[in-house]
Amino acid sequence: MSRVASKPVPLPKGVELKQTGEDLAVKGPKGELHLAVNREVEIKVDGSEASVATRSGSRFANAMAGTTRALLGNMVTGVTDGFERKLELVGVGYRAQTKGKALSLTLGFSHPVEYPVPDGITIETPSQTEIVVKGIDKQKVGQVAAEIRRYRPPEPYKGKGVRYSDERVVMKEAKKK
Repeated sequence: MSRVASKPVPLPKGVELKQTGEDLAVKGPKGELHLAVNREVEIKVDGSEASVATRSGSRFANAMAGTTRALLGNMVTGVTDGFERKLELVGVGYRAQTKGKALSLTLGFSHPVEYPVPDGITIETPSQTEIVVKGIDKQKVGQVAAEIRRYRPPEPYKGKGVRYSDERVVMKEAKKK
């Protein structure tokens, strides 16, 4: 079996795990998440731990067991603590502000960019050049952050654009005569 799948997922207090057929639901203090579990994988709950096992010893079953265990671990973390991704705006005049259920970005275009915030995600702007994307679904938080970054990715000559807070932009030297 996969090395990842062999490690059990600890279930903190207040987290419930329900499996009905191929649907797995994890409910916690921050919300509820659902996952469609592959038929090759089975999940067993023993008190405050959930373990993932394969129904057959096939290579595909091993791969799906590791993937399912990682997704289950992320779901448990999401409903207890949540996930967040920080973005920075680098450039003169680049600003961000939240307007209701939309994020308004001024990124040097002739018009402001309006990004509608999807359900299950909250976007905060602690300052005009910082954006914090929060939610319980790790995949959704990362996707929203990537979509915001895609409006103006950092360029390599001056470093202007939207970047992740932990991203390092490698700068290029300008062309010489």
